[in-house]
Amino acid sequence: MLEIDPTTFDTQPDSIVGIDDVQKSLNRSRASVYRYTNTDTRNLNPPFNPRKLNPEFRQDQKDPLLFHTNEVARFAKDILRIKEVTVEVLNSPSTATQNVLVAILEELKIISTRLDSIDQNDGKISGE
Repeated sequence: MLEIDPTTFDTQPDSIVGIDDVQKSLNRSRASVYRYTNTDTRNLNPPFNPRKLNPEFRQDQKDPLLFHTNEVARFAKDILRIKEVTVEVLNSPSTATQNVLVAILEELKIISTRLDSIDQNDGKISGE
């Protein structure tokens, strides 16, 4: 869930949220959020508009509108005049994809450690 706290301005990097979370965080109706959003029926990805809430890049008209938390915070602060903003994204439960990505990351860390030990031994593989 996305929250806006009027006491501090802080965002988590690289977090993407949907229209429902934006609606809840801005405490506005769904129709209002759509009116704020920078969309155009003739242009799937219109250029950045500093007076609008700019969604992330979309591949298809049917793709859902997604927003970066920094963009939501910018819009709340600069356009809606909310003095100070905190956008908080709570982690959802792990999915199968997230579990696979964590396993891949662990394997890559092991490979990196082994490659570093090879470099330190002048190209000799340890254990030979």
